[in-house]
Amino acid sequence: MSLSVDLQAALRPTPTLDSDHPGLRDWTQEVVGSTTAAQDQAVRLYYAVRDGFRYDPYHIDLSTRGMSASRVIECGFGWCIPKAVLLAAACRVVGIPARVGLADVRNHLSTERLREKMGTDVFYRHGYTALHLNGQWVKATPAFNIELCHKLRLQPLEFDGSADSIYHPFDLDGQRHMEYLALHGEHDDLPLEEVRGVFTTHYPQLLASSGDDWLRDVEHDSAAQDPAR
Repeated sequence: MSLSVDLQAALRPTPTLDSDHPGLRDWTQEVVGSTTAAQDQAVRLYYAVRDGFRYDPYHIDLSTRGMSASRVIECGFGWCIPKAVLLAAACRVVGIPARVGLADVRNHLSTERLREKMGTDVFYRHGYTALHLNGQWVKATPAFNIELCHKLRLQPLEFDGSADSIYHPFDLDGQRHMEYLALHGEHDDLPLEEVRGVFTTHYPQLLASSGDDWLRDVEHDSAAQDPAR
């Protein structure tokens, strides 16, 4: 497949990367404003997704609608894959080719309750976004909002549109944080059946956690780290 065909495929709307959704298009245009340079647009969109939609791994809806970019905007929150989908779809709105990447990572610093529900510290099919800027593909990871990073003493992931933005191996205290175990490619559309299969196999208890309070667990763990809070 030629590069031009690849880039065109990374621009079209899909069922989950629904860049033709009116609400998504309106939100994207509001974020980029009068900015016209692709790199600057991508940076604006990255921070708007990272910090404008809180990370919440307890509300997982693996339906096509539940995993769509426009649904994240409606809900105001998402976990790593839907937030990566939102960034990719928003970039497509302004003509930036974008894909969804999947990787397996070991998270050494998730909350105690989340580890219990997952039954492991491995996050299978963690989501990130691949963006085509200035003739190259760069990775962006908009999952953890700035407030969450502050509470759990994680290094916020910055993005300048020219270099990969992927998880730091250590937190602010020098403890192990993220370890990349396997890469599962970058996709023009989210391979939803694959994700469903992986989550059904590895995280049955997590999928039953839709009524649980992620922010409460974060507050509990952050207070345990620093009793003065």
